[in-house]
This record gives sequence, C-alpha cells and structure tokens, in this order.
Amino acid sequence: MLNNHLSTFFGTLVIVAALGAPAAAAEAVEAKLQVCGSCHGENGQPIDATIPIIWGQTEYFLVKQLHDYKSGDRENLVMSSFAKRLTQAELRPAAAYLSKKTWPVRPAPVAAVSPPDGIAVCQICHQPNFVGALPAPRLAGQSYEYLVEAMRSFAEGDRTNNADMAKIMQELSPAQREAIARYISSL
Repeated sequence: MLNNHLSTFFGTLVIVAALGAPAAAAEAVEAKLQVCGSCHGENGQPIDATIPIIWGQTEYFLVKQLHDYKSGDRENLVMSSFAKRLTQAELRPAAAYLSKKTWPVRPAPVAAVSPPDGIAVCQICHQPNFVGALPAPRLAGQSYEYLVEAMRSFAEGDRTNNADMAKIMQELSPAQREAIARYISSL
C-alpha cells in the first residue's frame, strides 16, 4: 500500500514538474531578454535611431538574426555577446516573446512622401505596406537612420547574412537607397 502511495506521489511530482517546465523555461528566457530594453527601449522604442525596433518584429526574422549573431554570420559586438548567452533551444522562444509584443507607436507623425523608383523590388519580400512576412522583416516604422545604414551595409558587403539583400542593395545607387529609406521610415 505504501509503495502504491509513494509511486502515485512521485508520479504526480514528475507530471507537475513537466507541466511547470515550459513556464519556467519561458520565464528564464524572458528574464534574459530584459537587457534588450537597454538599447531597444523599455517600451519598444529604441534609445537611438540607428537601433532597430524589435518589438512586434516577425518571429522568423528574429530567430534568424539571433542565430546569425550567435554563429558569427552577422557581426555586432553587443548583439553577438548577447546571442551567445542564449542556448540554441532558447532562440525561438526569445523571438516568439519579442514578436508578440506590440509594435511601438510612433512618437510623432511623419509626413508621407511619394514611393520612390526601385521600391517595387523591396515589396516582393517585405510586402506592399512593408509590414513583413516570411522571410522578410517589418520595415514600416523603422527609423530612416537604421534603414539607410542597413541598406548601405548590405551594399558595401559589411553585412553578409542575406545574399539576396546584398545583391539588391548593390544594384541601387546611394541616392536610391536614401529615398527608399526615407519613404519606408515615413510609413
């Protein structure tokens, strides 16, 4: 009889521990992500215009970027250091957590500008309103400074974790990239 009770008790403990494990793991990932607010903003609005908005960004894109920083396929001293602190198993939960946050509201409305030449090629992946989808990130609402620097880094070969983007950006002049960045940041 005692063996049956002990068996039931320990069986219950195993089930309770298993059910609590995903919640505990999610909380651990969330705790690791608190540092993101230092640069990307406590409310999702980055502290500097050269830093991208990650709250509400597409999950697939966030997983890829975290993976690329972790593996060295994308270089940034701060982000690489942070990504290496995440286990491979934590990359997707981290991306899911950030993607479920609300995209921050723009502090002040930006005057809309006309779509520039060359913008159609961007819409193939980033969608007509630049809200992103597999496999491309949301760009609407990112700052001009971040967008123009990202495009420049692809064009000049500083950023190499997306060969298609590098090729597309190399085919655009700096003036075209600036016009596209200005337009997308106004959305």
